[in-house]
Amino acid sequence: MATAESLLALKRRARRINRVLAEKYPYAHAELDFRNPFELLVATVLSAQTTDVTVNAITPHLFSRFPDARHLAEADPAEVEAIIKPTGFFRAKTRNLLALATRLVDEFDGVVPGRLDDLVTLPGVGRKTANVVLGNAFGIPGITVDTHFGRLARRFGWTESEDPVQIESDVAELFEPRDWTMLSHRVVFHGRRVCHSRKPACGACPVANWCPSFGLGETDPVKAAKLLKYELAPGSEPLLERLLAETHRAAEIRMESQRRLP
Repeated sequence: MATAESLLALKRRARRINRVLAEKYPYAHAELDFRNPFELLVATVLSAQTTDVTVNAITPHLFSRFPDARHLAEADPAEVEAIIKPTGFFRAKTRNLLALATRLVDEFDGVVPGRLDDLVTLPGVGRKTANVVLGNAFGIPGITVDTHFGRLARRFGWTESEDPVQIESDVAELFEPRDWTMLSHRVVFHGRRVCHSRKPACGACPVANWCPSFGLGETDPVKAAKLLKYELAPGSEPLLERLLAETHRAAEIRMESQRRLP
């Protein structure tokens, strides 16, 4: 009969997975493009129910028109809707963005606050968005629980919960705070590239030896390799080589590669 995994054993296994993912994705980073906390906050709100690629395609125009909270708070809703329409749910997102910008101006002098308790009071901002901003714009550790992170946390046996807040709490017990932000990037990277929702590439997974869900997807190494996406996908070897050679330029290299896509 199998024995239950102790908390100590779970911590050791979880941290081993994190170390292997760090080796696999030394170029992991926030995949939303931003230059300051305001841009990251807006981009993260826009990323709901769409891809980062789509958000990155429209934010340069959006921020050229509305570079800060004061300009966005005074924006014509119709113009904002027209710009962000490709991201989906554009009317609701526009309402949230204008309300968010107004709240920033009225209560925070137009500056994005660097405290979770303040961020979650902003329209359209939950813990996930707040942790993205804190971790990537302010350097304050946070675990970002999106659909990819939640799926992999359950598959890895780090949690049994479907609730993002509970997942965040369960995973936080397994890792030191200093690891939270990069852990989030690595797990999300792995979820997008290897551990897919419907057909994970188990046979090509670098953490298969420590994953209790191994076998959920394709286990044949050759067949699994064909399921890999983005820079790990067959035919993307030159892009992967560049990312590994210039990890400090990963975001820039990714943007260049996306602009070359048809």
